[in-house]
Amino acid sequence: MGAKGNTAAQMAQALSLSKSGREGEDVHHGFHLLLTEVNRTGTKYLLRTANRLFGEKSYDFNSSFKDCCLKFYQAEMEELDFLKATEEARKHINTWVANKTEGEKYFVILF
Repeated sequence: MGAKGNTAAQMAQALSLSKSGREGEDVHHGFHLLLTEVNRTGTKYLLRTANRLFGEKSYDFNSSFKDCCLKFYQAEMEELDFLKATEEARKHINTWVANKTEGEKYFVILF
């Protein structure tokens, strides 16, 4: 999902995924199951997750990549103008995160 060829092989090796021979396919499915379980209603705990991809609007993202991100990670793609409106994009992302965390402290993982 995403990386191909030598880059995908290097990532799989670095993450110890190459042993399965499925190039991380199990990881995506496993994360989907985890998100489904932790966000299940009727439990004695509450864990809120929020995933979103913010991509450069001038880049042509592969539709199957976007579909897989939504399917496995519940992460919708939102296209922003990082090249010409960097500060606006930063503010937009921070506002989105603040809304999802209800103003609580948060951490963001950037890839």
